Amino acid sequence: MGMDRKIEKKTWTGKRIAMLSGGAILLTFIIYNLLFADTRSKLNVDAEKITISTVKEGDFLEFIPVTGTVQPIETFYLDAIEGGIIQKVVRETGAMVKEGDTILFLSNSNLQLDVLNREAQLYEQINNLRNTRLLLDQNTMTLKNQLAEINYQLQLLKPQYERQKQLFASKAIAKQEFEAIEEEYQYNLERKKLTYASYRQDSIMKNIQMNQLTDSEKRMWRSLDAVEMILDNLVVTAPVEGQYASGELESGQSIVVGQRLGQIDIVDNFKVRVRIDELYLPRVDFGQVGTLDFNGKNYKLKITKIYPTISEGRFEVDMEFEGGSPEGIKRGQSLRIRLELGNPGKALLVNTGGFYQNTGGNWIYLVKDGGDRAVRQSIRLGRKNPEYYEILEGLDPGDQVITSGYDNFGDNEVLVLK
Repeated sequence: MGMDRKIEKKTWTGKRIAMLSGGAILLTFIIYNLLFADTRSKLNVDAEKITISTVKEGDFLEFIPVTGTVQPIETFYLDAIEGGIIQKVVRETGAMVKEGDTILFLSNSNLQLDVLNREAQLYEQINNLRNTRLLLDQNTMTLKNQLAEINYQLQLLKPQYERQKQLFASKAIAKQEFEAIEEEYQYNLERKKLTYASYRQDSIMKNIQMNQLTDSEKRMWRSLDAVEMILDNLVVTAPVEGQYASGELESGQSIVVGQRLGQIDIVDNFKVRVRIDELYLPRVDFGQVGTLDFNGKNYKLKITKIYPTISEGRFEVDMEFEGGSPEGIKRGQSLRIRLELGNPGKALLVNTGGFYQNTGGNWIYLVKDGGDRAVRQSIRLGRKNPEYYEILEGLDPGDQVITSGYDNFGDNEVLVLK
């Protein structure tokens, strides 16, 4: 007779083991996500559409890009000294001239008549001076003649006086006769004394007057030369060698005194007139250096003149080339110059980019995990030039960061680079 056998139920069946394993894995995943998983917001980004730059150490030079206009190193302006009518234009605008070259002729009949009248007046005054000198000489000659006549009389009277004095002493002649010759002799002595004093005073005054007359005559001759040179001003000549430039000047055109007739530009060297934002006025000084890249070569310029007048928020400076201006440069040409605002110094640098507009320089996306992702990193920036920002805190040399704009990244803290 058969017997029924009790079948024992298995505790660890394959199904149960599978269920328990799945639950353990699920629990472990939940615990891991709660404790260790990155819960920050993420965004997938195409790596080819962003710009990644490497943080590096280097020389930081603070400079600003400025635009300048090429001008001649020196300009001489031609203004009309005398007015008149243009008789003939000899040199046209743009012509190269040498010192003394005639540019144009003016005519002015009224000026010519005036010069003739002034010359006649000066000649008349010079003749009057000469007449005065002649009168002084004649007066001197008169006094000399009087002294000569008195001396001659004394030479005649003195022997007579001596003889009469002896005869009167011996009572050979009457007293009345002796007194007559004595009075005449004493009169001529006194007359000689007074005439000599007058001659001496006249000689002193004459020397003073002669010196004054000589000085006056010299001044009149100089005035005469100046008057004669007035007509020379009707011929406009080049004061220096250079390039002549002017507006429209035509024969028959009326010119007034002081009217600008053109200018002579020294074209063997140039300077650059630069406009700078008024914000930088306190930081711009004489001798500051700028660099220019022209036709593949670098040139240095330095500030030689500062114009403090501000117009439309900008002021101007003149910059001159060190070692001569570049060949091929033309007047009126615009040049881009890097104007240095300070001396270079070692710093940690990152390229400029659009990220600053989104972050204000307070943070940046730092590339990690071999370039697979980028995370927000707090930073502190210092100085800036058009090429680099100075990094004060938050990054190290060799770090890679995203420097292009963050407009499409929203508030995501992690970028997954694909």
